[in-house]
Amino acid sequence: MKYVMKRLGFYLIAFIAAITLNFFLPRLMPGDPVQMYISELYQSGGRIDEATIRAVEQLFGYNTGEPLIFSYFKYIGSIFTGNWGLSFSNYPQTVLQAMSRGLGWTLFLMGSALTISFILNTVLGILVAWKRGSKFDKGVTLTGQVLANIPAVIVALFLSYTLASTGFFPRGYAVTPLMTYANTFEYIKDVAYHAFLPVTSIVILSLGGIMGMRANMINQLGEDYITLGTAKGLSERKIIFGYSARNALLPVVTTFAMQIGFMLGGALIIELIFNYPGLGKVMLSAINGRDYPLMQGILLMSTILMLSANFIADIAILFLDPRIRTEGKRG
Repeated sequence: MKYVMKRLGFYLIAFIAAITLNFFLPRLMPGDPVQMYISELYQSGGRIDEATIRAVEQLFGYNTGEPLIFSYFKYIGSIFTGNWGLSFSNYPQTVLQAMSRGLGWTLFLMGSALTISFILNTVLGILVAWKRGSKFDKGVTLTGQVLANIPAVIVALFLSYTLASTGFFPRGYAVTPLMTYANTFEYIKDVAYHAFLPVTSIVILSLGGIMGMRANMINQLGEDYITLGTAKGLSERKIIFGYSARNALLPVVTTFAMQIGFMLGGALIIELIFNYPGLGKVMLSAINGRDYPLMQGILLMSTILMLSANFIADIAILFLDPRIRTEGKRG
């Protein structure tokens, strides 16, 4: 319990630091969301005077004359009350309504990619460590290193121009527009078909994890208990999956959780390239419209997702590693 409380305290501090940056960074950007909204009203023929400007500020809860520190504490309060404000670029929708359009698709992409990445990196890392020095080892590790160091934009563009442009896969959307599905299976198949390239792009970004698992496995295979197990005649399967892989997995879980933030950032870019209707597309419209409430909402949601993933990883390590449980009991 002490270990869990200590980790919760750490993530609480990280959360406060993140939401503070989340509030101030958009306000350091040039431009003003109220002025941009007023400009759009003016271009559409609306009557603009001082009363109109004050009315817009009141409507969106944005006061240019209010001290930042007051706005900051109002922002903190709104986070916990669930009142994240109105979206400038999607009015009259609220921030939560605007985000809900893309959040589900982004979670689907990230969840699918993370699951595939974890399984792929773990299995390949185990196999190349067991076959260390072989052609299979050299080929997989070299390929993983090269692909993992290519920027997300280039990976996504390459897949888009090679596989999407040639018609093998769709170039955009999460489902086929205006399509009528005969049953749920047809819908799932269409969703998986559209998600293939974005998910593949995110998985490629994570292939560096093979090297981490390989290194951990090699260290474990050199331990005395493995030599003893081999001398006693234990099967390769028992040694690899029953002992070495489990111990080698501990640092990989931590590293993998830390990479989620990097993968989430890459996922938002990949969504834009594939015209996927996730948070990346919503974020782009928020940046273009200086939509501070929506930008803050998306960054806040990203922060919550990353911190939650790291906390889940900490809990997983607690169950995997008996030494942490013992240290926790000792206090």
